[in-house]
Amino acid sequence: MFYKYEDGHGLPHDPLKAIVAPRPIGWISSRSKDGQVNLAPYSFFNMISTKPCLLMFSSEGYKDSVAFIEETGEFAANLVSANLSGAMNATSVNAPRGVSEFEYSGLTATDCALIGAPRVAEAYATLECVLTNIQNPKDRHGNPVSAFMVIGEVVGVHINEAILTNGLVDMTKAQPVSRLGYMDFASVSETFQMFRPKWDGSGG
Repeated sequence: MFYKYEDGHGLPHDPLKAIVAPRPIGWISSRSKDGQVNLAPYSFFNMISTKPCLLMFSSEGYKDSVAFIEETGEFAANLVSANLSGAMNATSVNAPRGVSEFEYSGLTATDCALIGAPRVAEAYATLECVLTNIQNPKDRHGNPVSAFMVIGEVVGVHINEAILTNGLVDMTKAQPVSRLGYMDFASVSETFQMFRPKWDGSGG
């Protein structure tokens, strides 16, 4: 089948998020200038650069995460592992500002090393980030959309050594959770390796 996006798909649910999948989940913790804390999952999340290490998440709407990060210029991205999937889902609750998603989900907020935002103590890994910019993307006609893309530079890394095997982060131990389409999620239980080929001039 083929359809023009603006004309609709004719299916029970929009398939686009199921096609752009799996998507890593950015479990973003932040603190406002007044000391309020926020923890929320974002499936529009990824690294965009390594030198320096930049990562981004996009919020559909100007939510507390974006507001707090704009106020303080800091946030942490916590790894969602399979054993924390229920707690992660709990933090997606649409709670009023001032309610701690840490307390609501039964998670422990602990201090970061270099930034003022808290991190999830139970997470196998956390990336401490300093805000570089917040962008309001535009559509093809040049009109601003409702999304806000937050970009941060990683300045500190926490890793629980329980997920290391021979000094490497073992995905079968970390079991990161990803977002699929609809109400579906997935976790990693098996991996395989592939190496980039070296060009030998033969063309095949």
